[in-house]
Amino acid sequence: MGWGSFLKAVLYNIDIFAGYSSIRAIESPSRLDDQQWLTYWVLYSFMTLFELSFSRVLEWLPFWPYVKLIATCWLVLPVFNGAAYVYENFVRQMLLNPNARSGPGQRILNAISPSTKNSVERFVHQYGPDALDRAMKRAEKEAKLNRNGGYDDDAY
Repeated sequence: MGWGSFLKAVLYNIDIFAGYSSIRAIESPSRLDDQQWLTYWVLYSFMTLFELSFSRVLEWLPFWPYVKLIATCWLVLPVFNGAAYVYENFVRQMLLNPNARSGPGQRILNAISPSTKNSVERFVHQYGPDALDRAMKRAEKEAKLNRNGGYDDDAY
């Protein structure tokens, strides 16, 4: 029995433990354990979907079974409570804060005044998004120069 077989046996037993714990959570009156196990199964399904989608790449990575084992243990074991951590710090913030789903450019547009927003939209419409990117990079470089007392760190 090689390491691969051993890892598969451990992962299957973790799934049995997760299934048993999920049934216990359904039968308990507390919502916290329901949240833990529902979040675990959602994250586990994402991990499985990722694994199925990128199986050709992952078969070339000899450490993938170990990464999956560690991630699964972290998500499932009550000592770590990883699934609840991921839910509280990532999933919940994404659901409750719609600005978190947008990119940095969209967040900036949401934060500026409507007149400034209209000016930026006209600029992009007239000169294209590449011109806006160049202008932002130039402004970042000027700000960096001002912070460094006029010296360009990238020049050396």
